[in-house]
Amino acid sequence: MPIPTYGPNVVDWETRIDMDRLRTERLARLRAELERSDLGAILAFDFTNIRYMTSTHIGTWAVDKMIRFSLLVRGGEPIVWDFGSAAKHHQLYNPWLDYSGAHPDADPHGAHHGADPRNPSGARAGISTLRGAIHPDAKMGETVAAKIKHELELYGLTNEPVGVDVIELPVLFALQQAGIQVVDGQQVFLEARRIKTPDEIKLLTHACSMVDAAYDRLYEFLRPGVRENEAVGLVAKTLYDLGSEFVEGVNAISGERCAPHPHVYSDRILRPGDPAFFDILHSYNGYRTCYYRTFAVGSASSAQQDAYTRCREYMDEAISLVKPGATTADIVSVWPNAQEFGFPDEEAAFALQYGHGVGLSIWEKPVFSRLVSLEHPEVLEEGMVFALETYWPAADGWGAARIEEELVVTADGCEVITKFPAEDLLVAGQRYYAVNGPLPTQRDSQSHLNTEAGSAAKK
Repeated sequence: MPIPTYGPNVVDWETRIDMDRLRTERLARLRAELERSDLGAILAFDFTNIRYMTSTHIGTWAVDKMIRFSLLVRGGEPIVWDFGSAAKHHQLYNPWLDYSGAHPDADPHGAHHGADPRNPSGARAGISTLRGAIHPDAKMGETVAAKIKHELELYGLTNEPVGVDVIELPVLFALQQAGIQVVDGQQVFLEARRIKTPDEIKLLTHACSMVDAAYDRLYEFLRPGVRENEAVGLVAKTLYDLGSEFVEGVNAISGERCAPHPHVYSDRILRPGDPAFFDILHSYNGYRTCYYRTFAVGSASSAQQDAYTRCREYMDEAISLVKPGATTADIVSVWPNAQEFGFPDEEAAFALQYGHGVGLSIWEKPVFSRLVSLEHPEVLEEGMVFALETYWPAADGWGAARIEEELVVTADGCEVITKFPAEDLLVAGQRYYAVNGPLPTQRDSQSHLNTEAGSAAKK
C-alpha cells in the first residue's frame, strides 16, 4: 500500500500525522542511542539535532548562528537554552518541556512522565558566542560550560564524557577547562535519526508531494528566454504557497553549465535545445527533500537523449537492489567508476553518483558513494529514507543528465516517494510548427540542415 499523503491541516475526522507521537518517538530513539553509547550526555548546537531532541524551532534565519544549544543527560529530560524571548515562548507553548508536573499530563499527586524537581522547565534563557560576535572578554563560552557542568553535577555525571555534534572553539576550550571530557557525539544523533518513525516518513512524503507540484509548474514555465534565477523564484513561490517552512535551495543548471555540474544557479538565459536540470531542497515541518529532474527545452539532441537514458538505467539498476539486508556497497557497485565519466578518481567525482539519507537535514545516514561504500558498507533497514542520485555527461561535451529519486525501505523492497515523471526525458516549452507539421522534439545540429550534407544527416 502506498504511503498516504494528507492535507496539511489538522482535522477531527481523519487520522493524519500525530505530532505528539512524533516528538515522543524521536526522543525515545535518541535516548536509546545515548544508552547504547559510553557517554554521560549529549550536547547539540546543530539546529536539526536540537529540533530532534527538543521539538523546538525559532526559524531558519538562525541556522548558521550556533547560538542555541540543548542537552540530554542519562536519566534526565531534554533542556534547550535559547534567546530569552524564544525560551519564554517555549515555556508557554511547548508543554512537553514542562517538567514541573503542572500541565495536563500530571496525575493528582503532581507527577507525570518526565517530571523532574531538579529541572522544572526544559526551556531556559541562554546563548552561546554568536560565532565570536560577542566580545571574548564577555566569557560566553565559560557561561555555556557552567550551565552544562551544573546539569552534569545534578546527575552525578561530571566524570562521564559528553558527546557534542558541532562546536565553536571557545566553547570547547571552556568545557575542557571546566573539567568536562568532550568527545564526538554526532554519531549518536545520526544513528538515532537513521531509521525514520512512521510520522517522519509521512512528513517526508508530503514534502516530496510539494516538489511534485513545483516541477509541474516548472515544466509549464520553461521556454527560451527564461533565466535560471527566474525558475528558482517560481519554485520557491510554489513551495511557500503550499506551506513550505524553508526553501533551502534550488539548483538550476542549464546548457553548457551542465558539464561540469557547478551546483549553483545563475542568471543564464535558456535557449532552444538546452538541457536543464534542477534540484529542489525544501523543508516541510522540518523534513527535507533532495529531488533532481532533467528537462530539455523545446527539443533534445540525440547526445542528450543518450545521456538521459544511461542516467536512468543506472538509477533503475540501483533501485532494483534496495531492500532490507542489502548494503550501500551493493548499490554503488552498479554505478560507473569515476574514470568512466571523465574524472580521475572517486573523490573528484564525489556526489555525482551518490546517495544519502534524508530527514531533518540532508545529508544524513546512510551515504552511498564509491568513495567510501565499497570498503565501508552500511546495511539497509526497513524505515530508512534516502535519495539516490545519478549523473551522466552527454557525448557532445556540454550537456548532461541528472536524476534523483527518494525511497523508503519497506519490509520487502522499497517505495519511491518522488512522483514527478522521470522514466524518459521530458521536453518542455512551446511546440513549434513548420509547413509540414510539428518540429521533432529530438533535433541535432541545425547549422546546415538544408545543404546536401545536412539533408543526408537528417535521414
